[in-house]
Amino acid sequence: MTYAENILKYYSNISIPQQLPEGVEVLYPFDDSEVSAILNTFYNKYFNDSQKRTFLIGINPGRFGGGSTGIPFTDPIRLKEELDIENSFDPKPELSSRFIYQMINAIGGPEVFYKNFYFTSVSPLGFVKDGKNLNYYDIPALQEALEEYIVEEMKKQLEFGAKDIAFSLGMGKNIAYLKKLNARHKLFKEIVPLPHPRWIMQYRLKRLDEFVQEYSTKLTRTID
Repeated sequence: MTYAENILKYYSNISIPQQLPEGVEVLYPFDDSEVSAILNTFYNKYFNDSQKRTFLIGINPGRFGGGSTGIPFTDPIRLKEELDIENSFDPKPELSSRFIYQMINAIGGPEVFYKNFYFTSVSPLGFVKDGKNLNYYDIPALQEALEEYIVEEMKKQLEFGAKDIAFSLGMGKNIAYLKKLNARHKLFKEIVPLPHPRWIMQYRLKRLDEFVQEYSTKLTRTID
């Protein structure tokens, strides 16, 4: 099976975590027919091969990015303007998606980038509480409830074909959790931290070009 076939099979059967803390809801876009069509278009376009890829591991999808379109770090605007995939989603921008596609273009554009890299997250499904995005680590009880789920879902994705070195998109709680998880389960040989795209866009926008260069330098070292 190609990378695309494995990914599409995975998302069509993705598990939904159970027994979550009260008030926590799961973002599950994959039962939407438009999302399904877009996933097929995107992954068959960029992942129609069997080449191993470097995993870039975010926190969990947000409402206006992967939680909406089904494609990690890709909001409806980037979906149309950068990937030329028409869609009828509410064209709300996501800060992380803006940074990611500037970085992708610096590396050589979507075709070059997606041939070598695969976006996922610690939790492949996102969460909301009281209508707001929720990170898996924001509530200790949520993080604890998710651990077995997180490990199982990551192992399923590793079967697509993963290189030994992965990157954490997040230098604080995300990399700390990933390193603990990796020490127990030996998922990767090494996980390298990178500053989270949203943090860059929200707090270090004046240094945007510097961070794009940091990503580009570190990621291109993994390209064969």
